[in-house]
Amino acid sequence: MVLMAPSNEAELTHAVATAAAYDEGPIAFRYPRGEGVGVELHNTAEIFEIGKGRIIQEGSSIAILAYGSVLEECKKAAKILNGFGFSTSIIDARFMKPLDTNLISELAKNHELMLSVEAGSIGGFASHVTNFLTANGLLDGKLKFRPLIIPDRFDDHAHVNDLYKQAGLEHKTIASTALKAIGQETKISQII
Repeated sequence: MVLMAPSNEAELTHAVATAAAYDEGPIAFRYPRGEGVGVELHNTAEIFEIGKGRIIQEGSSIAILAYGSVLEECKKAAKILNGFGFSTSIIDARFMKPLDTNLISELAKNHELMLSVEAGSIGGFASHVTNFLTANGLLDGKLKFRPLIIPDRFDDHAHVNDLYKQAGLEHKTIASTALKAIGQETKISQII
């Protein structure tokens, strides 16, 4: 089973093309909720390499793994963290199954903190990442890991940005979680 979560409307186009071209078993993807983010759409769709994420921004101290449409909030959080002097990697994971284990291993070995951020609840992408990290001893050293997920509760229907805020998945909360994890709580009050 292959599971994907496109981060925007262009990635959704690619996910549809990838699913249509895939004949090796079941494949599914999550449609991003709400409106698109306004990225440019191309006339031809890319076929994803199954199980491979994409690096949006390379850094060296904090790695943010975004799964799905939360990518835009992760980019904003990285901008805040970079403003405080932290070198932040942003990854569009694209796939929950199979995970990009090579990329996650490299990030784990070369960063002080890794966040996984998804618009899903417990048992999703963060659970797969956590299982991989623990099974391979990647949490036995210097790496700190924090999963950000939607709380396991019912929320009333609202605009996706309001839901992200309620769930703690908006950029300010993502940045605050990172700062707290690395012992920089005093900087949280400076987030605007």
